[in-house]
Amino acid sequence: MPGRGGMRGGPFSDLTEEEKKSVPKVTKDLLKRIFSYLEPYKGRLALVFVCIIISASMKLLPSILTGNIIDEGLIGRSIPKLILYILLSLLVTFAANIIGIVESHLNTWIAQHISFDMRNQMYKHLQRMSQRFFTTNSQGDIITRMTSDIGGVERVVTSTFTNIISNVITLVIAVIAMFQKNWILALIGMVIIPLFALPTRSAGKKRWSITRQSQEFNDNMNDILNETMSVSGQLLVKLFNKEGYEYGKYRQLNKQMIDLNIKENLAGRWFFVIMSTFTKIGPMLIYFVGGLLMMKTDSSLTVGDITVMVSLLSQMYMPVNSLLNIQVEWLRSMALFSRIFEYYDLPVEIKNRENALKPASFKGDIRFNDVSFSYDGENDILKHIDLEIKAGDCLAVVGPSGSGKSTLINLLPRLYDVTGGSVTIDGNDVRDIDLSFLRGGIGLVSQDTYLFNGTIRENLLYAKPNATEEELREVCRKANILDLIESSPDGMETMVGNRGLKLSGGEKQRLSIARVLLKDPDIVIFDEATSALDSINERKIQDAIDPIVEERTSILIAHRLSTILAADEIAVLKDGRIVERGQHEDLLKLNGVYAELYNTQFKIKQ
Repeated sequence: MPGRGGMRGGPFSDLTEEEKKSVPKVTKDLLKRIFSYLEPYKGRLALVFVCIIISASMKLLPSILTGNIIDEGLIGRSIPKLILYILLSLLVTFAANIIGIVESHLNTWIAQHISFDMRNQMYKHLQRMSQRFFTTNSQGDIITRMTSDIGGVERVVTSTFTNIISNVITLVIAVIAMFQKNWILALIGMVIIPLFALPTRSAGKKRWSITRQSQEFNDNMNDILNETMSVSGQLLVKLFNKEGYEYGKYRQLNKQMIDLNIKENLAGRWFFVIMSTFTKIGPMLIYFVGGLLMMKTDSSLTVGDITVMVSLLSQMYMPVNSLLNIQVEWLRSMALFSRIFEYYDLPVEIKNRENALKPASFKGDIRFNDVSFSYDGENDILKHIDLEIKAGDCLAVVGPSGSGKSTLINLLPRLYDVTGGSVTIDGNDVRDIDLSFLRGGIGLVSQDTYLFNGTIRENLLYAKPNATEEELREVCRKANILDLIESSPDGMETMVGNRGLKLSGGEKQRLSIARVLLKDPDIVIFDEATSALDSINERKIQDAIDPIVEERTSILIAHRLSTILAADEIAVLKDGRIVERGQHEDLLKLNGVYAELYNTQFKIKQ
């Protein structure tokens, strides 16, 4: 992972080599980048710091006032002073808590807005990623970074950063107050504090290791949920009777996650036992030495002073404990930011060039000029493709599975970029055309139709949000689905379900065609749009496709003979190359790849 590496010395020297590799490398640039997210809120952040300083100072005042209550109120037998100092102590405590509420509100507001900014930045950046990113990265990992990791940043802002400041201020004020009272007791009280560091390194190391494992299990659990809780995933699970198998996998990961959570909660408990013992030793030492000073010397030390020293020392234990353990929280925080920045730093493969062309429309002349393409940079899927489609013509692309048909059409709207040669529209390289204009002029109907979980109207309006009712009805009529919509009680408001689950395959395809028609593109691509349908639905969809291909430049990835015959020309793809090209009858006469496909596949599917 970028931005990670080993660290030398300090509390990290006891980590194993494996763990050192996972420790984020804290650099000046990383810290500068993190604090850049605080920059827009520096005014409110300054108020948070002021509130922390005032609140921390005021919370120590009741401990100091305890001395006055004892010496002047109780021992001095002065009821007015006793009441005064008690009321003052209560008032200061109340005021400190009110300021604490203000600080908490400001802190939460800042944290929420930083999270808001980061989520927006992440979502916007990921939307610009090419299809390669979404086909090679785990959906569970993407969602984890968008949710859990960025959610963890909120805790960093509201807890880690502010706790450091608050604890440091509390310690400084407490130390100053103790030395003002009696330097001997102050030194004795603080002798115990360095002992807190002894178990901290071991406890921190263990918690860090558990945290990393927990994150990995969380990613794996998200993967299982995303895969098996989707419509297609659940269908596969049910058809293969894998409910028990998938439950077993999830249960095992869930059990391991629970065990890790328990370990994390129990990690270092012995540390807190020792800490609890130390917190009792300190006050006892102060009572003992303070008593000796009072009884054996002419010291001006009072019972109230000793009580104040004990109270201040008790106030120091929690901040010291927190600061000594901050390395774990700090590492966790840096790890979160490192994971988030790793995604932010992913390069945008498909982007606009400077002064990109913004044509009002496309005439529709398409050329593939010596096009090659590879997903991994080594193995070419497409090899030296030369194709020309004249404006208004329809080209059918056929070939065996895995020959590169879908890859070829994905290059036109730049879902991927060519690795060799060029693709042009009206003589312009698609890489020189503004992406919004390029994709706005191209419509794609695929075999795997995707519909959002909403109404028919909402799915149609995705193509043109300001479309009129008449426009919606017209495109549905052309797509042969208007009768179905009108026969439904809810009409255009009919819910289609998750991924269109409530509609049949043919209905989804026709709705998808209607959506593309509403977009009104200059170039239309049909990627095996009728391959998985029965003959009745195929006929309805073919009737919807025919007028479209007559009016626009179109490419058909053909699976059925009826689709092929509607094309002006047929290109035969095999092993990433165009091996034959021509019309149906001419290609049959060649007795080559097309004739073989026709006899074994197309002829059967007539």
